[in-house]
Amino acid sequence: MITGVNHITLAVNDLERSIWFYTEVLGAKLRADWPRGAYLELGELWLCFTQADTPIQPRSDYTHIAFSCKDADFPAFSNRIKDHAELWQDNSSEGASLYFLDPDRHKLELHQGDLASRLTYYRAQSDRKVNVYD
Repeated sequence: MITGVNHITLAVNDLERSIWFYTEVLGAKLRADWPRGAYLELGELWLCFTQADTPIQPRSDYTHIAFSCKDADFPAFSNRIKDHAELWQDNSSEGASLYFLDPDRHKLELHQGDLASRLTYYRAQSDRKVNVYD
């Protein structure tokens, strides 16, 4: 049985640039690094970087990683991200969200809310055909 996400690995074009962005902008803690990779910690997330051998091709679909933060921190944190990252879409979902790109154009999201708040939102939508299970 799966109990959670163990880690996420992202290929990066410039390891030092990615480490800087994730530590200085997103607040990750650098836990280990080596010539072609690094381990970082973001809350309970173990994030691995590996140096790409070929240029990274950004995804054109909706695939992305969403991060949580404390509700009180969302406004200031999202403003800090906006100062250092390009936005890739406007928010149209339940809860506050900021959709931004990392230096390698991996799609990321800062989201205020959790699964419970999302399900509550969908339960209240009479015009949507979303099945919500308990």
